[in-house]
Amino acid sequence: MIAPQPLSPSLAAASVPAGKSIQAYIDEQPVWADGTAVDISPMTAMQWRILILAAAGKFFEGFVVFMTGVALPLIADEFNIGATQHGLVSAASLFGILIGALFLGGLADRFGRKPMFIAEMIIFVVFLCLLVAIPASWPQSFALLVFSLFGIGVALGCDYPTAHLIISESIPSSDRGRLVLGAFGFQALGALIGTAVGYLILKNVPELGAWRWMYATAIIPALIVVFGRFFVTESGHWLLSRGHVDRAASETARLLAREPRYPRQITLLPHVSPHTAHHHGYMALFRPENLRATIFASVPWFLQDLGTYGIGIFTPTILAAALGHKAVHARNLADLIANDQLAAKGAALIDVLLIVGIIFAIFLADRVGRIRLQIWGFIGCAVGLLLASFSGSVQGSMQMLLIFAGFMLFNFMTNMGPNAQTYLLAGEVFPTRLRGTGAGFAAAVAKVGAVMTAFLFPILLKDLGTQTLLLILVGTSLLGAVITSVFRIETMGMSLEKLG
Repeated sequence: MIAPQPLSPSLAAASVPAGKSIQAYIDEQPVWADGTAVDISPMTAMQWRILILAAAGKFFEGFVVFMTGVALPLIADEFNIGATQHGLVSAASLFGILIGALFLGGLADRFGRKPMFIAEMIIFVVFLCLLVAIPASWPQSFALLVFSLFGIGVALGCDYPTAHLIISESIPSSDRGRLVLGAFGFQALGALIGTAVGYLILKNVPELGAWRWMYATAIIPALIVVFGRFFVTESGHWLLSRGHVDRAASETARLLAREPRYPRQITLLPHVSPHTAHHHGYMALFRPENLRATIFASVPWFLQDLGTYGIGIFTPTILAAALGHKAVHARNLADLIANDQLAAKGAALIDVLLIVGIIFAIFLADRVGRIRLQIWGFIGCAVGLLLASFSGSVQGSMQMLLIFAGFMLFNFMTNMGPNAQTYLLAGEVFPTRLRGTGAGFAAAVAKVGAVMTAFLFPILLKDLGTQTLLLILVGTSLLGAVITSVFRIETMGMSLEKLG
């Protein structure tokens, strides 16, 4: 029998797994037998689960916020509200998104990504159920209506930075831009399905309370998402930042579980300094070294949301006004529902272009570049809105052609350009230690624009008219292109570590 020979020093060293960072394990690529690397990092079942459950949050945002455009005429009639109250209903969920992004999103740095990922969806379900159950006969019913929509918005706002972080910290760097935009694209899918569901319910339940059924359709899917989020992994990056090295290794092993098992052992570098390192709060965003990134991430997103949410929420109202239907002054309930059905059907057709636009964004962001897409997207939005504004000067089929062509071009260009790129860039342009704070702040500033639009749009639509309002949005879109060009920070092909 031959005695086993001791390993040479080089072999002995090779048998002990060297420590690596969490991202190095996630980014590791397989190789062929001759050592040639495969140019992909295959996704595990857990990584796909995280991506799908995060995308669900963006879906619910588009579903609920854009469905409001269909529900508004019914809500206005049931609660007998005027233009100012109309604006409050429209702005409530968007103001909640602002508050959630600014104040709750940062709690993921304190309590962890997973607890906030679960909590935000529970908050969403609770307020959705409250909204559906509000009786119009109560003296405080209107206040409860606004409060419920605000609470829904808080949950969705918390999801902005949390979903971005939980995706980015769980997937390969090479796929980050494509997959983050892919998840964000579910907002467009939610907008389309929300508008379509509103139309189908109006068609099958032609009564004033149909708006409750519209919102109720989201409850069961949201409960399924809540259940699924209990079974995702906690971010290894966050655990390591809190000093939980062993648990970080364990959760990373769960994240990367596959058949055959690889890696067999996770050995982390204990000195890794992740992006959750200490910083000086929101004031750090306004230091000279970060000010350009703060302006670049926040201001174009603010200008983009002025148009996207204004057009998105009020497309049914604008269509009804442009085509000669005055839903809020309908002679009876049948007229109101018929006009709302017509406007919702047209809005659903227009919203299809949101999905086409985000598909183009996913394929072009890492080829054409974020900056070029954002600038040309803003210009395309301006052209679309200008076309739609011309509809006020003509009648008949030409009026319909101009408004549909203008809104469809706007929806395509905004989702290919600024609506997608501002979300992506806000999570890329800040230093690692400020990335979560910067992305949350930019999202909150953007929602200031959304709230302003939602609150003021019905008032300005009544006072200024559709044509003047669309021309104002043409100007804000062109301003967005100028600011993007002046403060540009191109991130295509650059690692987040280098940007930091």
